[in-house]
Amino acid sequence: MTSTAPITDELREKIIAQPEVILDDQDVMRALVAANERALGSNIVDLRGIAMERLESRLDRLEDTHRSVIAAAYENLAGMNIIHRAVLRMLDPADFEVFMKDLAGEVAEILRVDCVRLVLETAMEDRSAAVDKLGKVLVVAEPGFIDTYLGQSREGTARPVTLRQIHEQDERLYGESGFWVRSEACIRLDLGKGRLPGMLVMGAEDPHQFKPGQGTDLLAFFGGVFERSMRRWLS
Repeated sequence: MTSTAPITDELREKIIAQPEVILDDQDVMRALVAANERALGSNIVDLRGIAMERLESRLDRLEDTHRSVIAAAYENLAGMNIIHRAVLRMLDPADFEVFMKDLAGEVAEILRVDCVRLVLETAMEDRSAAVDKLGKVLVVAEPGFIDTYLGQSREGTARPVTLRQIHEQDERLYGESGFWVRSEACIRLDLGKGRLPGMLVMGAEDPHQFKPGQGTDLLAFFGGVFERSMRRWLS
């Protein structure tokens, strides 16, 4: 027969004085439960031990879910703050030229994208000097370009925001050196009655920054503010 070493009086007194020390230690509690199961023998099913294992497994899953929910909430809050800052910066300029330059400058930096393009459809064939003055941020295209670029028909229901990864870039949007753009967010713009549609394009070098399946609510809100600002400038 084997005998176990008796517990020392000092250790026994510590456990009695502070039992929560053992209760809070998961490894010690597992060892105690395992010792209890061995003492019961192999022919006895410890239903309480089984129930405890299941509860412990559920608790671990709940903790994982809790952490995921908190992380998603923080990420959503951070994204909301970015959009709010970009909107406030976009509303600052009192001059259209400054407005457009800020769009490709500070607004793009706040949004953490590598480039921003505003596409306006027009029936005019010649670019005006005013358009050239605004630089690469403004892209003038023929009617129907936006639907073709997004791969959508005019008869179908157009998505307000399209997120996608790209491999071949359109030179009219990104220029001849735009091969580095690997993902983009395309926001359709309603510029008012009697006007052709527009599109705001945000390009990123990171192929995972914009991809299908991501939430688009914040970008749709930004697009709504932007198109209302454009209506005022165009009027």
